[in-house]
Amino acid sequence: MSIAAEANWAPSPDTTRGQPSQLSSDPKGERIAYASNKSIFLRSIDHPEQSTQYTGHKVSTTVARFSPSGYYVASGDASGNIRVWDCVGEGATKGEYHIISGRINDIAWDGDSQRIIAVGDGKERYGHCITADAGNTVGEISGHSSLVTSVSIRQQRPLRAATVSEDKSLVFYHGAPFKFNTSLRSLHSNFIYGVAFSPDGAHIVSVAADKKIWLYDGKTAEPKIQIGEGEHKGSIFGLSWAKDSTKFVTSSADQTVRIWDVESQKLAHSWRLGSEATVSVPDHQVGVVWPAGRGDDLIISLSLSGDLNYLDQRSAKPTRVLPGHQKNITAVSITGAVDDKTKDLTLWTGSFEGRTCAWDIATGSGWRLNANSHTNYVSALSTTPTSKKVYSAGYDDTLRSIDADTRKFNEKLIKLGAQPKGIAAGGPTSNRVFVATTSGIEIYEDGTTKIGFLSTHYGPTSISVAERKAGTFEVAVGGDDHILRIYQLSLGSSELVLSKEVGPSSSAISALSYSPNYLYLAAGEASGKINVYSTEGYELYTNRWSAHTARVACIAWNSSGTLAASAGLDTSICVWSTDKAHLGRRIVEKNAHKDGVNGVVWAGPHKVISVGADGAIKVWKVAG
Repeated sequence: MSIAAEANWAPSPDTTRGQPSQLSSDPKGERIAYASNKSIFLRSIDHPEQSTQYTGHKVSTTVARFSPSGYYVASGDASGNIRVWDCVGEGATKGEYHIISGRINDIAWDGDSQRIIAVGDGKERYGHCITADAGNTVGEISGHSSLVTSVSIRQQRPLRAATVSEDKSLVFYHGAPFKFNTSLRSLHSNFIYGVAFSPDGAHIVSVAADKKIWLYDGKTAEPKIQIGEGEHKGSIFGLSWAKDSTKFVTSSADQTVRIWDVESQKLAHSWRLGSEATVSVPDHQVGVVWPAGRGDDLIISLSLSGDLNYLDQRSAKPTRVLPGHQKNITAVSITGAVDDKTKDLTLWTGSFEGRTCAWDIATGSGWRLNANSHTNYVSALSTTPTSKKVYSAGYDDTLRSIDADTRKFNEKLIKLGAQPKGIAAGGPTSNRVFVATTSGIEIYEDGTTKIGFLSTHYGPTSISVAERKAGTFEVAVGGDDHILRIYQLSLGSSELVLSKEVGPSSSAISALSYSPNYLYLAAGEASGKINVYSTEGYELYTNRWSAHTARVACIAWNSSGTLAASAGLDTSICVWSTDKAHLGRRIVEKNAHKDGVNGVVWAGPHKVISVGADGAIKVWKVAG
């Protein structure tokens, strides 16, 4: 057997209210680069389900910028380091340089792709100028008294650079090496969030929290004129130039993205994101990029919610919106016919911040479920093989249901008695839902009506259910006392009856999963070990599924019950066989997700989909 990556559905960019988020495009206008969690993603503009992930940073990433040559990316993180890496080949790191003792806010390349200026929030200094290949000093950033928010370098000679800061000043530099030339402090009355030279080097533009836009001479930094006064009603966070230098685009907290004509110094076009009638904080526009190298004048803006909006001047609304997760994906499930005739499959994911999304597996298109969603950590998702409902449990101590056809939450939510640890939906003839909480097992009919509760003297850690006969269930529950317990629920009854105890295991049982043919029960442990039991008497079938080195987070079976995939916090995905001749064999994909794999499902006989702490969704092809 073998496993190979087939697709990487990137998470949304990181955003913070009241702060700009930087977007960058390559010279051909084919990809955008942005920071998300501890990774940098290079995402195809025309095929956004295709992306490349760079995982070299050890802490949260903050910014990524393509070089003018298009061969390299410079990316920064919260610890003050930047990395220069190959974005055309395999992503090899060319250099790592420590710039400041705090967060990197922005990075700029010179026109030769040889020099870099990185700025941010440091203690000794607010930025530095280095060579991209060796990190040698080629100037200094000075003249500011507070953190620097943005930087830009003129792409023509003579080289010039500009930085802006929360001290309300723009500082102009001559180079190279880059040296302080002049400081402009009286034009903006609040934090300055963006600065950019025009592609032809003739102009500089700055934007700020005071809602003002200032235009300067590109060679001398002499202020020319303030434009668009009174147009933006909120802080302006983003700024990007058109490739012909005749226009530029801005994005603002007033939920608008606006195009400005340099010659007439007037507004040329405008979009408003979200509702026209009400203020919507998630629709604050905190970043924007006007990709060069394209013939369609596409503009991409970033909402505070993380949505990437494709804007066309021929349309009043975005032509495409790319939703996604911004945090650790903590739960996953699938609806549709997962068999040799796989069709109409929908993937469901939940994440740390309470966000729930649905994904068309055939195309990679996604939708975010907004109304009636969880308010924080989604701990589990589950569905029955034939159900049109998806059930979710979260750390807001609620059980909720989703209509799979409409992709909407049911308005009715169930308040659980304690924090949920797992959820398991019944078999093909029943809509029973079993929720393992820290205090016991709660039983619901159709996820809406509570019909039973079993108080436990141990803390349940995982749960799985098998409908052995119509309306008759076996419920497997793992406990923090290392014991696996099997309960029976008879037809017409609402009382769980203990029928078997197995163990104790070497560590807490962290994941349970019955095979679809109900022949096996796989039990994953916090130590990384997986035991497989025969459901006839629950005798040990094999204990040779040992490859993970950390907690097993999830186990999923293919439709025939012959293969199982497991996900672990050791960042690995393993695929196992129940064939007695191959019980000890497995295929392992290490470093599948940065910082751990949290969930895995089968989407056909040869396709596995995984989710992880990096917020990404990855599709894998299993062969053999």
